[in-house]
Amino acid sequence: MARKSFLFTSESVSEGHPDKVCDRISDEVVDAFYREGAKEKLDPWGIRAACETMATTNRVIIAGESRGPKGVTVESIQHLARQAIKDIGYEQDGFHWANCNIEVLLHSQSADIAAGVDALQPTNKEEGAGDQGIMFGYACNETPELMPAPIYYAHKILEDLAHARKAKDGDAAKLGPDSKSQVTVRYENGKPVGVTQIVVSHQHVVEDLSSRQVRDIIEPYVRKALPDGWIGNDAIWHINPTGKFFIGGPDGDTGLTGRKIIVDTYGGAAPHGGGAFSGKDPTKVDRSAAYAARYLAKNVVASGLADRCTIQLSYAIGVAKPLSIYVDTHGTGKVDEAAIEAVLGTVMDLTPRGIRAHLDLNKPIYARTSAYGHFGRPADKDGGFSWEKTDLAPAISKAIG
Repeated sequence: MARKSFLFTSESVSEGHPDKVCDRISDEVVDAFYREGAKEKLDPWGIRAACETMATTNRVIIAGESRGPKGVTVESIQHLARQAIKDIGYEQDGFHWANCNIEVLLHSQSADIAAGVDALQPTNKEEGAGDQGIMFGYACNETPELMPAPIYYAHKILEDLAHARKAKDGDAAKLGPDSKSQVTVRYENGKPVGVTQIVVSHQHVVEDLSSRQVRDIIEPYVRKALPDGWIGNDAIWHINPTGKFFIGGPDGDTGLTGRKIIVDTYGGAAPHGGGAFSGKDPTKVDRSAAYAARYLAKNVVASGLADRCTIQLSYAIGVAKPLSIYVDTHGTGKVDEAAIEAVLGTVMDLTPRGIRAHLDLNKPIYARTSAYGHFGRPADKDGGFSWEKTDLAPAISKAIG
């Protein structure tokens, strides 16, 4: 039997965290391939990008494999990396958008991998998965966005602070790009009702700010981000608990693409298959099938069939159809999980090509996902976050009967 009263904690990191700087640059590269491919009138189904970034003191290294437009050059990648760093806000001595050294080491995709992934005619070989692996999706009715409350509010705190910092909203202008949050939520009768611990470590660009002064700046944003009544007098605050946080970003700690997979997903409230998202085009099921699993789980909950839903999909490299579909409604389901499993593959084509078509993923929509979570965000009019729509709920309900 599931526990009804407990504490659960999730963390988030800002767009200026070293790992998130790398995620942003890697996703800017993926977007560049789709943008330039459209300009050159290339078939978007044939574009490939797998980009890894490392960042340290005044140095960025971008490596990976690609196939696509000629307009994506070393110089253009260096430029988009600088613009991403500038947008994030780094203009400090140890990491500055204008003068950091940027090395680009992209090369052509392996012909062996391409042969397994590409659809081939006249043999009628379907487009295969870009790798083997397992992917999980999750949804619950704890928030209107059908996300777990701890990760949702941990993200919201940092996103609101980033907007205030960039808008130079009063004393928020004294904050730097690098920050982390952590929220401990108290559950009663299985529902989130308040917070017991709040942790925010935030870089500051005014060197002599004390932890107390930083708290005075950020506390109003934290209180606004959390639901009314959630912060009681007994809530414990930890604001810059180590004291000074002046040196931040890749100058303070080396960053790598793909190291914040729990931050990117459900904050530990659901399983994770292990594959990172950023820097990968949607032939890589690490990304696209994880988006599809979230989409399906969210639509199961939105349809009223369950209060919580975990979905697992599995794939083999070069094979089109998923090897398995697993559903767990954690004792909250209105119908048997096997009945849900039986219909998911009928309401949505879960081959890599089918996922890309259904969610319209062959677009430059990825840089925006690189911070504050890939899930729980409103769908954009241009197709971004399409996996957050609940338009499949009627079809699922009808198929279940």
